[in-house]
Amino acid sequence: MFRSPWQRHKDLISIHDLTTDEVEALFQLAANVKARPDRYRTALAGQTLAMIFEKSSTRTRVSFEVGMYQLGGLATFLSSRDIQIGRGETIEDTAKVLSRYVSGIMARTFAHATVTNLAKYATVPVINGLTDLLHPCQALTDYFTAREQFGNTKGLTLAYIGDGNNMAHSLMFGGPKVGMSVRVASPEGYRPKPEIVELAKQDARAAGTAIEVVTRPEEAVRGAHVVYTDVFASMGQEAEAQVRLKAFAGYQVTPELMETADKDAVFMHCLPCHRGEEVLADVADGRWSVIFDEAENRLHVQKAIMLMLMMQH
Repeated sequence: MFRSPWQRHKDLISIHDLTTDEVEALFQLAANVKARPDRYRTALAGQTLAMIFEKSSTRTRVSFEVGMYQLGGLATFLSSRDIQIGRGETIEDTAKVLSRYVSGIMARTFAHATVTNLAKYATVPVINGLTDLLHPCQALTDYFTAREQFGNTKGLTLAYIGDGNNMAHSLMFGGPKVGMSVRVASPEGYRPKPEIVELAKQDARAAGTAIEVVTRPEEAVRGAHVVYTDVFASMGQEAEAQVRLKAFAGYQVTPELMETADKDAVFMHCLPCHRGEEVLADVADGRWSVIFDEAENRLHVQKAIMLMLMMQH
């Protein structure tokens, strides 16, 4: 019988909630799942995951759907057109109804409160597939990928260049859990939320790592082992795209910038990637890039997350 090391968690909402040991246990399980998927073919047999999507997605939808299938379960896709969450029906009622039908809920939403309220009222595990505040599944995958690349993450540094968004927030929460320092370079007006930075700094102090928010990309990237960026305008920010392109001029990841990182540095991006905007094709498709390893690992890490949460219920 599988005994999840995550016994104290019903849900995965934020990496901040996890301990270093819990993240390590997740990574070990993800590595096992990746190496021997056949061993887990019936692990979630008879279980169903409801997938709520207010935002469209390639990687999140396909990786959770395929992951559930490979674990012997079923994933059911619910777009905002299919259900009336927060409009015709309250989040509380949606959570309670779905809990009577399914074994787990994954939600990819705009407002962070939607996911926290689903978790509050659901009696089954809730996984944060992305909110405007946090993207824990992606950041856990990124650190798992770093571990694969370097063998160990302790003492390494990740440099994040660009918008201080949900990706920056989750990477700052993740760094201290895996022994890495994080430097974020964002222009004025687009920095990470101060309350997230403060919580991450508390975690970093406890872990003996560092969290820094700087203005210049060169400052962040110098000597870094992982260089990370995201699109300048995320989903829902299309109207601001031109203003953002101007604000983020100078925050492009170029080969010249990568040359200032550690000699063995890798480039990461959560995708989709806009070559010629936040990163040049020479980097995204060049010798530094591990973006497709990263994308594949969403499948393995999320299978491990589902096992951790859903096998204890």
